Amino acid sequence: MVGQRQAPRRRMEPDARRAEILSVARRLFGANSYASVSTSDIAAEAGVARALINHYFGGKRQLYLEVVRQMMVVPASVSERLPPTTPEERLSICVDRWLEVVERNRDMWLSAIGLESLGNDPEIDQIMLEADEIATDRILEAAMMTDITEGRTKLRAMIRAHSSMLKAASREWLVRGTLSRSDLHVILTRTVLHLLNTVFPALRED
Repeated sequence: MVGQRQAPRRRMEPDARRAEILSVARRLFGANSYASVSTSDIAAEAGVARALINHYFGGKRQLYLEVVRQMMVVPASVSERLPPTTPEERLSICVDRWLEVVERNRDMWLSAIGLESLGNDPEIDQIMLEADEIATDRILEAAMMTDITEGRTKLRAMIRAHSSMLKAASREWLVRGTLSRSDLHVILTRTVLHLLNTVFPALRED
């Protein structure tokens, strides 16, 4: 048991209540092990009855999987309402928005990417695969390359491979402190641009 304080209960719309439960669960699961966090802890912190967590999510395991999915899947907001400028500027904005999400949820992000290295949970593995595909969609949207058909399979594979470097680089920033947020922004933006502008054309020639 984590031993979180009991928050006062407030009247909220169902969507807002669900989001509040997810926010609390993300914080608690990020700061503690899965085994040490109970639905009672989450309910107390969120100011809801434990039965409501079961109602919305079906139980602790399902709630945890939803937290991991929410953390790993790049939100649509990262690539929404981008200016009609250059791919470079659009990708730069996306990377900045993504870094903000990761920084705001540091502990849960590190916990989630650590799960990927374990590789022994089919449901987690499926979430990671889904997350990589959605991240690829977001990058192609930002780079204005969604209509590419020739070499598309290689293009998507190349971007998915880049995601492993992205996760490793985020550890250098958040854990080791060897890179700053601005360093990471430069690395991620320029490596994606290099892949799209230089590597992908070379792959298409093969």
